[in-house]
Amino acid sequence: MTVEALKRRYKDEWVLAEVLEADEQGHPTKVRLIAHSKNRDEVYRALRAVPDGKHVCTLYTGEIPKKGYAVVFPEIKAPALGSLRAGLPPW
Repeated sequence: MTVEALKRRYKDEWVLAEVLEADEQGHPTKVRLIAHSKNRDEVYRALRAVPDGKHVCTLYTGEIPKKGYAVVFPEIKAPALGSLRAGLPPW
């Protein structure tokens, strides 16, 4: 599948793909899908299972913010140390 077709099919998702062909600059042109998700962490977990030596790429198929724009992420609070020491879930 071409990278452009992959971007259209999995719009606004994180993608992990095996690189089958690349252009002169090394940019992937043909790929084979390995994993896709709206959640980046799921794709990164799939990346850990890829065998050594396999040529892969990860990409986000959504719109990248333009220069001069800011992106805000929600605050994630760390769990209390006491709950971690007791072996209890942090929630």
